[in-house]
Formats: sequence, C-alpha cells, structure tokens
Amino acid sequence: MKILILGGTRFIGKTIAETAVAHGHEVTLFNRGSRPDLFPELEQLVGDRDGGLDALKGRTWDAVVDTCGYVPRIVEQSVELLKNQVGHYTFISTIDVYDHTVPGEIDETHPVKVWEDESVEDVQVAYGPMKARCEQIVRDHFPGKSLISRCGLVAGPGDHTDRVTYWPYRIARGGEVLAPGNPEAPVQFIDVRDLAEWILRMVEQRQDGTFTATGPAAPITVRGFLEHCLAAIHSDARLTWVDDEFLLTHKVGPWIEMPLWIPEQEDLGSLFSINISKTLEMGLSHRPLNETILDILEWHRSRSDDNMLKAGLAAEREAELLKQFSSRIEK
Repeated sequence: MKILILGGTRFIGKTIAETAVAHGHEVTLFNRGSRPDLFPELEQLVGDRDGGLDALKGRTWDAVVDTCGYVPRIVEQSVELLKNQVGHYTFISTIDVYDHTVPGEIDETHPVKVWEDESVEDVQVAYGPMKARCEQIVRDHFPGKSLISRCGLVAGPGDHTDRVTYWPYRIARGGEVLAPGNPEAPVQFIDVRDLAEWILRMVEQRQDGTFTATGPAAPITVRGFLEHCLAAIHSDARLTWVDDEFLLTHKVGPWIEMPLWIPEQEDLGSLFSINISKTLEMGLSHRPLNETILDILEWHRSRSDDNMLKAGLAAEREAELLKQFSSRIEK
C-alpha cells in the first residue's frame, strides 16, 4: 500500500512509520521537516498543517494515518484536501474524549465531551473536546472509510513524556520507593509497538469504526504494575505506599510529578478501567508486560542524560517525603 503519514517523527507517529516500512508499504511522511535525519530512505514532504498543504496537492495514496491532529479547524483542512486523494483515513485520537462525569462503564458507546467554545484552540484547555470534534470531522468526510483509534496512555521505547518510563527507572535505582495512593487502583497503558502493529493491520484491512486501544488485556492495578517492575528488573527496591491525603497535603502533583497517580477524589478511575473488548475482538494483542518494562529501561539508559526525566519525583523530594511520611506514622 501507499501510505501517507501526517507527522511521523515523534513516538507514536515514528513507530507507526517504522512498522509500516517493516510491513513492506510505500511510506510518505508529511511534516514541518524538523527531523530530516529520520527516515532518509522515505519520501518526505515538507509543509504546515495550518494552511501549508500544497505539497499534498495532486497526489494519491491508498491510506493516510493522521498522528498529529488536535485542532478541528486544522484537521478540517487536511480531510477536505485528501477526501478525493486517499482511500482510507486513520485518525489517532484519545480516551480523553470520553466524558467521565457520565456514570457507567466506558466503552466506545460512552458519551464524549462537547467542544462548547469553538474560539478555544488551546489543547491544554480543551484537548478532549477538540479531539472528539476532530473525530467527527474525519467521519463526515470519510463515511465508511475511517478508523478512529482512541488511545489510552502509550508507553514504550521513545516515550518523551516519561509517565511510565519513570517507574522502571526508579525501581532499578533500588532503595525505598514512594508508591502513590491506593495500591488497588486500576491502571491501563499500551506498548507503542503493539498499538502500531494493530493500527497497521486495521489500515491494511481498510477497517471502519471507532476503537479504544489501551491495555493490558487483563486488568492490572498500580500495585500489580510496580510488582511486575520489581520482578522484571530483579530489583531490591522496597515499596512504601503513601496515601492520597498525605500526597495532596504536601502538594505532590498528580500524573506528571507522580506518574500513574490520580487522587481518588478526582473521580477519574473510570478512565483506567475502560472496556476494550471491541478492540480485542479486532485483533489487538499485547506483548508480555515484563518485555515492555525491560525495553523501556534499556531505551532510557541509552539516552544522553540519565537525569533528564520529564516526569516523576526528584530523588531529593522523594527522600524528604518518605522521611516526613515515616515521621507521621511513628507519632
């Protein structure tokens, strides 16, 4: 197949491009040209999604994979241009489109957030609602020919967010580890390589529909994940579980400063226990968790600066928090 990838230079897009090449497809990348060192063997078209699509005009592809669509107005430009030039459109979306305030189990039929103020194009403010509107734009322009992949937290080698990377790294350091919140809280994430393989198979089959792509297939808790890290790495680290109240009192930041931790009072647990049975039925598979953990650690150790994590507690802050938590228990 001739496949056009919008983006293709960072994490998910890069992995999809690598996977498409491995599958024997003819791949074209369209982006701003900021990483000319990547994929020198591939055709690379340079432009800008917001008004700079000239390089795509007059070309045809069997399929397009949109890895970097966030703003509805901008996504509208690409789908309007490509609707008569490509046979199938894949849009990489997010579980953040789901409206978690609506009660009930979350699956693909769950209500999504509404983009109420269309003047707001800030992803920090309206990420989920804007992605939901982008999905609808794709469906409208490619009826019966669009794949919407609502991805959960994505992990693996190359993850520049470090939200999962922090844990194998921290547990490999050993010693006393601050483990956050309720140990039985659910957690979901998917290895980027498993995601890319599934997306490419769906593209090859020209599948239509909306699917939630996260993992693992069997439910796992935060405790279960951290214990997998301990076992895979053969670490002597010791987990000290610190409750929500203490973490909030000491102004520990959920999710980024303390990866995989969201206080239970924020009532977001449903976003980590999403029903993915529809996607599993369509062939999504997950490699062993230990493999993901070890590959993340190996990739992280290959980075130029071992201390440049973008998420996770600084060592000094963790040590101070553990000291204060221990003092509270002893009183």
